[in-house]
Amino acid sequence: MIPRCNLHTHTTYCDGNASAREMVQAALAQGMTGLGFSGHSFTSFDDSYCMSREATAAYVAEIRSLQMEYGDQLPIYLGIEQDYCAEAPEYTYDFILGAVHYVEKEGRFWDVDWSEARFRMVVEQCFGGDFFAYAKAYYEQVAQLKQRTGCHIAAHLDLLTKFNEGETLFSEEDKRYRDAAFSAIAALCEEEVLFELNTGAISRGYRSVPYPSAMLLREICRLGGRVILGSDSHATDTLLFGFQETALLAKSCGFRSVVMLTKKGFTEVGL
Repeated sequence: MIPRCNLHTHTTYCDGNASAREMVQAALAQGMTGLGFSGHSFTSFDDSYCMSREATAAYVAEIRSLQMEYGDQLPIYLGIEQDYCAEAPEYTYDFILGAVHYVEKEGRFWDVDWSEARFRMVVEQCFGGDFFAYAKAYYEQVAQLKQRTGCHIAAHLDLLTKFNEGETLFSEEDKRYRDAAFSAIAALCEEEVLFELNTGAISRGYRSVPYPSAMLLREICRLGGRVILGSDSHATDTLLFGFQETALLAKSCGFRSVVMLTKKGFTEVGL
């Protein structure tokens, strides 16, 4: 059974295209069994995409209100996409997605996924053109997601590959890349963090495969890690985007189940 529950959902409180209520109504129309909201946490050095402090307060209030209003029709969960570099959460959430959207270098925060041109510039200026040095710095932060964010789920684990479709920038088979990524995976498995199978970059036209790559998925499986489907949805029509195909990919990488959130907590669902 493929879960019809998505926890990675953005609204107009941050960089989404629909209101929270519109997302709930779409979830009901699509026969979803659960919907989690995960607005971007406030980052004081970059407010271009995230919720402000004021918006966060309004977001928390509205999602709690929607939980009461739709409780008999659809389980709704209040979450946050907590960035590694963001301020600590001020509210209590039903779940936390941990994410690395910036690489910290010499006191500055450099965004990972804004554009290919920006990505290339950061690697050139801050890492001497060495993509593998960049990857090492990125995955060192990923390895600390649990300690920094208190997350239940590691979102889009290999986000730094967003613009590397076809390995046009660097080889993901290179030992230097594998070592950095595998080290972060091992650390998160020790913390029993769930790994998100994220289809968002596919729905927005950046990639043809989900995060994490099949290579990383096989390593997660080997270490006993668990995975959860997430669409990183910014619109009503992508709430369950690619779940069927992504579940099949997980199965081909050795997984026999995925996790979904229910009122009883995180639960295994067989594939």
